[in-house]
Amino acid sequence: MLLLDEAVWHEPERLVARRTFSAEEFFLQGHFPGDPVVPGVILCECALQAGAVLAALRHPGLLCDSRPVVTRLQQVRFKRMVRPDECVEAEVQLTDKAADAYYMHGRLRVLQTVAATLEFACMMTQRSTS
Repeated sequence: MLLLDEAVWHEPERLVARRTFSAEEFFLQGHFPGDPVVPGVILCECALQAGAVLAALRHPGLLCDSRPVVTRLQQVRFKRMVRPDECVEAEVQLTDKAADAYYMHGRLRVLQTVAATLEFACMMTQRSTS
């Protein structure tokens, strides 16, 4: 499930992407009836997908033979609820790289207010051939 509408800016170690969540998203249907809030795990996934885009931009062609797999998610902090029709800006920054592992910091904002922060790592793994 793709959770990014667009990548709006990047440099070698940083990327900013956006997503506006519709009230019709399946994950909002029960979270919470009459007062929908984007689930925290979905916000984390936005940052993780932005991190995968950053890794792909650093190494063009990398995703043809491999895929990013999350290996660590820590220091997750939710600071503001995100509601339908709000535009979330996901900013990720590469903090370290070792072999095929990328270590990143993510920050999600709505209207310049921090909604969530997290530290995560992903590793590039070979795609299966079957």
